[in-house]
Amino acid sequence: MIVESSKPASGIDGLRFCRACVEDAVQCAPLIYASGEREFDYFLGVPPDACIAFLEAAFRSSAGRFSWRRHHVAVDASGVVLGILAAHDGRAILWDDPHIAWALVRFFGLRRAVGMLLRGLVLESELPKPKRNQTLMAHCATVAMARSRGVFSTLFQYAIESGVFRLGAGRQLVLDVLISNHAAGALYERLGFASAAAGRNRSRRLPSVLRSTRMHLDVMPGNKEGQS
Repeated sequence: MIVESSKPASGIDGLRFCRACVEDAVQCAPLIYASGEREFDYFLGVPPDACIAFLEAAFRSSAGRFSWRRHHVAVDASGVVLGILAAHDGRAILWDDPHIAWALVRFFGLRRAVGMLLRGLVLESELPKPKRNQTLMAHCATVAMARSRGVFSTLFQYAIESGVFRLGAGRQLVLDVLISNHAAGALYERLGFASAAAGRNRSRRLPSVLRSTRMHLDVMPGNKEGQS
């Protein structure tokens, strides 16, 4: 599905929104990395270039949390990807963990993958999987030249209106944001998200710079907006 913006972001002509495709891997991998540099650096424990190379390979896969199938993008008139987000439906993530384990072993080898998976378990104490009644929005990022120009907000609105998040009565849209990232937190609040009241049972091994808060957007009973 491709949607043209009826209200183009500031100074950007021909902005359109659609599901990502496998050919977008080279453009999307750096954006996915930029959406959580500290998290990826901790999880993978390799230099940024190696993180991006792995994400590019994983993006080309037809399944898994980094697959092109999970992502939607904002693209300008010349085909440049300006923004990205991913949607992870809590009802459809059963095979995510086995898939990421296999992807890490294939790309980095068994010995290095073991350490990555152990750090992933620590990180998961801070970034838990979505529950069955939740969809997790992740990998939210825009290129530098498109920031503060309404690109992500418009991409998010497209995702809500076109059913990307598969929302319906009684479901939640959730996301995680670093506590230190005040700008991102303020943006999500403007989009209607609120911070969850409950604390987290954090692993003692979690670096303090990775402390995050989960935010949620509730779908009120009877409100079918965004349901596919």
